[in-house]
Amino acid sequence: MKTSLFDFDLPESLIATEPASPRDAARLLIISDVLQDSFIRDLPQFLKAGDVVVFNDTRVIPARLLGKRGDAKVEILLHKCRQGQTWQCFAKPAKRLKIGDEIIFAPDFKAQVIEKLASGEVLLKFSEDNFYTKLELYGHMPLPPYIHRGDNKTDIANYQTVYARHAGSVAAPTAGLHFTQKLLDAIDAMGVTRAHVTLHVGGGTFLPVKAEDTDDHVMHSEYATISPETADAINRARVSGGRVIAVGTTSLRTLESATDKNGVLKDFCGETDIFITPGYKFKIVDMLLTNFHLPRSTLFMLVSAFAGLERMNNAYAHAITNRYRFYSYGDACLLYRRDQSTG
Repeated sequence: MKTSLFDFDLPESLIATEPASPRDAARLLIISDVLQDSFIRDLPQFLKAGDVVVFNDTRVIPARLLGKRGDAKVEILLHKCRQGQTWQCFAKPAKRLKIGDEIIFAPDFKAQVIEKLASGEVLLKFSEDNFYTKLELYGHMPLPPYIHRGDNKTDIANYQTVYARHAGSVAAPTAGLHFTQKLLDAIDAMGVTRAHVTLHVGGGTFLPVKAEDTDDHVMHSEYATISPETADAINRARVSGGRVIAVGTTSLRTLESATDKNGVLKDFCGETDIFITPGYKFKIVDMLLTNFHLPRSTLFMLVSAFAGLERMNNAYAHAITNRYRFYSYGDACLLYRRDQSTG
């Protein structure tokens, strides 16, 4: 499909630079056969006893590093852990870096360039054994590039879900940022099951699709896991007639990657590069809670596959007219799968 089909104009004034407070005060657009304006705190109204809500429990690391190569400033965004303390990274300026260069982030925190990749990224090997301790000391929260400000102390908590457990993401699974413990308790009280998967979000989530046709786009891969216990809980809910509601595109991609052709979810541990565009046949997810995404992004393509491109174009036009807040710190929408009803 032509990438231009997934383009739209968004006023910059609608890009959220701070989250709603409290988290569940964010607005929620219900997208089904009709559009309905609501709030995140009202999400339980759209759930039923027996449903299972699936969250991505990855934890964001302070992946943005500011260092020097000699006297020159270098900015690094960790993208993906390759092995041990070797990381695939985005770098500014990447072209000036050479193999063997040392980048100093602090007197006790350094890295060496060991490879330059065809993608424009670099491989860095960090020398310290206590890597994550140093990262917490010297790293910055990796706010998306469309938030035109530096990170601050509030972002340490705001850019992290309340249920984050497993460190490894360099971007937040943003749909989950809306949940408070009070909202989670309300979901539990309804007889709705909560389940967790883990997908470590890579920096490639912010990259636009540059290819003119979606068939020519190479999807980045990300590490994901689903425990046997989680797979069993979700499968049992489905057999009993419960719906599967994915919180975020990362949860959806993880579930769809590990579901067989019969709709049975398997436990999973490995890389996924699943790229979902219109025409994809969803195997397990019935509803999707997600934020509003960038034009020409793989994520807007995914939601268009889930709910229908025409429906999503209409929904985004409604959101823009009614001044919903967009992107990572913005509002959310609840999508019913195109072949599902709201009944």
